[in-house]
Amino acid sequence: MIGGVAWETLGELTLRHLYLAGVPLLLGLLVSLPLGWLAARSRWLQTPVVAGTSLLYTIPSLALFIMLPLILGTRILDDANVLVAMTLYTVALLTRTVADGFGSVPGHVRQAATAMGYGELRRVVSVDLPLAVPVITAGLRVAAVSNVSIVSIAALIGVSQLGMLFTDGFNRNAMGPIVVGVLACVVLAVTLDAAIAGLSKVLTPWLRSGAGA
Repeated sequence: MIGGVAWETLGELTLRHLYLAGVPLLLGLLVSLPLGWLAARSRWLQTPVVAGTSLLYTIPSLALFIMLPLILGTRILDDANVLVAMTLYTVALLTRTVADGFGSVPGHVRQAATAMGYGELRRVVSVDLPLAVPVITAGLRVAAVSNVSIVSIAALIGVSQLGMLFTDGFNRNAMGPIVVGVLACVVLAVTLDAAIAGLSKVLTPWLRSGAGA
């Protein structure tokens, strides 16, 4: 036991929280990549795409969790509601970052790749995307921490994850579960942040080589 919370319960809630925060992070990235590329490629699309996706973040999370069952036809406690909501928030945070990442690729690098016979798709995958990784992963780290925080609000509608420790502590007027829940969320957020930072270093070995030189 820690703070009145069984270790087994803490482990289960942490895994649930990781699932509800981590899966939308990946789904949001997959959606944001083509959107951000379009925004970076076409000036006339940049403002509507970036502004339009950014507006998603202004929707209150609790209201979105409650509205989605009506839109999706799911039950209020279905994980799908949280996964869809968090994916939308991830897209809202990442689209601008992805656009900035693709926009940061030097023009002469693109021209050199084209001169070497790279088609646009091959150039985007083999040249543009790898060079945009540092910028994209910086945004991904912010989105990861944000997801861990927002997911806990779903406890108010009964979705099981670390936020349940907050509601349990409040209902029992006990600080132990609340403190444990806060610390577990912090540890989970720091762990995700470190994992993304480590992945960024693995995907950009040339930056390590440059730093070593």
